[in-house]
Amino acid sequence: MLHLPEETENTMPVEPQEEDLEDPRLFINRELSLLEFNRRVLEQALDPGIPLLERLRFLTISSANLDEFFEIRAASHKERAIWSAEVVGLDGMTSTQTLEAIKSSATELVTEQYRVLNQVLLPSLEEEGIRLHSRPSWTEEQRRWVKKHFRSEVLPVLTPVGLDPAHPFPRILNKSLNFVVQLDGNDAFGRESDLAVVQVPRALPRILELPAEVRAGEHDYVMLSSVIHAHIGELFPGMKIMACHQFRVTRNGDLWVDDEEVDDILQAIRGELPERRYSEAVRLEVAVECPKEVTRLLLAKFELTDADLYRVDGPVNLHRLGALYDIERPHLKYPPCVPRSPRRVHRGENLFEAIRAGDIVLHHPYESFVPVLEFLRTAAVDPDVLAIKMTLYRTGHGSPVVEALLEAARQGKQVTVVVELRARFDEERNIDLAMRLQEVGASVTYGVVGFKTHAKMLMVVRREKKGLRRYVHLGTGNYHAETARAYTDIGLLTCRPEYGRDVDRVFNQLTGVGAAVEMERLLQAPFTLQATLLRLLAEEGERARAGEPARVIAKMNALTNKAVIQGLYRASRAGVKIDLIVRGACCLRPGIPDLSESITVRSVLGRFLEHSRLFYFLAGGDELLLCSSADWMSRNLMRRVETCFPIEDPAIRKRLVEEDLENYLEPGVRAWTLRSTGSYDQRLPEGVEIVDSHKQLLDRICTDERHLEGEGELHFTFDQRKPPKGRKNKNKNKGLRDKGKNKGKQK
Repeated sequence: MLHLPEETENTMPVEPQEEDLEDPRLFINRELSLLEFNRRVLEQALDPGIPLLERLRFLTISSANLDEFFEIRAASHKERAIWSAEVVGLDGMTSTQTLEAIKSSATELVTEQYRVLNQVLLPSLEEEGIRLHSRPSWTEEQRRWVKKHFRSEVLPVLTPVGLDPAHPFPRILNKSLNFVVQLDGNDAFGRESDLAVVQVPRALPRILELPAEVRAGEHDYVMLSSVIHAHIGELFPGMKIMACHQFRVTRNGDLWVDDEEVDDILQAIRGELPERRYSEAVRLEVAVECPKEVTRLLLAKFELTDADLYRVDGPVNLHRLGALYDIERPHLKYPPCVPRSPRRVHRGENLFEAIRAGDIVLHHPYESFVPVLEFLRTAAVDPDVLAIKMTLYRTGHGSPVVEALLEAARQGKQVTVVVELRARFDEERNIDLAMRLQEVGASVTYGVVGFKTHAKMLMVVRREKKGLRRYVHLGTGNYHAETARAYTDIGLLTCRPEYGRDVDRVFNQLTGVGAAVEMERLLQAPFTLQATLLRLLAEEGERARAGEPARVIAKMNALTNKAVIQGLYRASRAGVKIDLIVRGACCLRPGIPDLSESITVRSVLGRFLEHSRLFYFLAGGDELLLCSSADWMSRNLMRRVETCFPIEDPAIRKRLVEEDLENYLEPGVRAWTLRSTGSYDQRLPEGVEIVDSHKQLLDRICTDERHLEGEGELHFTFDQRKPPKGRKNKNKNKGLRDKGKNKGKQK
């Protein structure tokens, strides 16, 4: 008999059902699990073992995460509820019920965010000589400077809008800072106006450093919102300011493009982007003291209800406090991290030769992303390279990856790039890079209609003595030089022929048309990945039932796919020992007697964002380790083009299992453990010392004899001149300029 968890805030009251794997009580609500993840991020801001400015950064991350949660997750449920298109989730909750649960959980989270800011972080920063001055604390000298700054730098770009029949309520930009002002009196035209709105341009910095002559210490700052609030009356001469309150509205951030109805997806997305800034409102934030009559007016203007209202005790956008992180106080931040590189990929040596000598696996950010950049830039100028094919999802501003592709096209190579235009919040940047690539002659496509291209693949075709050879890079993370220094990911460089053929087949699917073809090594979503995972879980279950050792360890960002969760339940019921390392949302309930007793779920947060996806199966002693671009989510397994590749080299496989899986399962590692109720805790066995897994890996990898002393990140650019037509570039480094080394400072 199954013993299901008692009802909590994360469970639905349901009648007892037939004992099967369809029971909604066996699944945790995805949205509440996401909010639990954000709560864990916020808890990092309370950890005294973390440097102070890093703790502030975790607070700002929790704020940014919550913004995106409302823009995407809450917005989708709100839209369904409005249109009576209720969707019942795995846990049995409708969209309306989920919104009610979100309100309760998010309200607690927001209250805690501002408590942490006001009662913990700001006092601690002040002890370190970093002061964020509120209006009552300004000295007379500071007041004079603030007034001067307001009149010269702020007032000229503000435009007050008085609300009357000739001045309708203005369009409010998504997540922008605004003020609603209550007035008394008549203006120059004799109009009696009692309400106005002031919008603050995003170009204005939200944190202002006071000059040396008026500050009391080394680091004194004021908020732009305080500066405007103090002088709001100058926008309304002759009027009496009764009250002034800041507010911010969050809007639906999803783009809607009907793939089947558009002829050009680039133009369709470009047309939708401006409207996203003014799409349907989903949340209203107001100052805690804002009176009810004003909040009622704002809610009505944005077509929201009290359920969408959040009162905040401080600035309406905590994410903007991240500007304080740039203060040069090294002891208040993590020590600099200098990525290392394996000895086989010394900079300046022949990287193609190194790959031919054997597979190279890079464990970012402990190991440098430079070899991937070197691989691409070398291919761009190597006269023996005929073609480069690559997928791009997120690349970052001024990407050296894009510069290398541009140079390869200028050099006359066949460059094919699959750009995912629908990478959320990077759509505009990806449209720009797609057009830049097309301008230099690269072949650019946008994947497959109805499926996002999320696979991370790079293939170089090179002419060598024995014929054409394919070199490939496969990864778990984006081709983004900056996030490669902050996200944990795995990258494989190989020239194994079967890998090259498989990657070529996937590219042909993405750029051409044809039936799904059988792969030799790669697993691919939406065709083989989910089915293979379920088969591997079932096989481990069969071994466990036969009394053989059976083991599964899986690491990912999120676990929400129903079929996979049910496969895990079946394997656990058979006796398979399963350890899951899931950073974010997890809908599986571990620890249910007779069902998931042998499953543990851990969430690891820390200095780096855990992003790698690794799946280990004991496989009867043959040991299978898969790395993937896909999480165990329905969107990844069924609605995206993803790749999953095995690590064939036994030594590399053993190293990754130790570094990126077993390391996180040590008894004292700083991690949160998921309980069957849906809550997380950090209880450690008595007497066990806390282990920081990220520091442990930094110490282990960066002192390992397999690695160099550290070279930092490389920033390079190419000569923009095209080689003369008909001439090959005989110098591999022609047109390449090294702009110098980055000293390894974490960004």
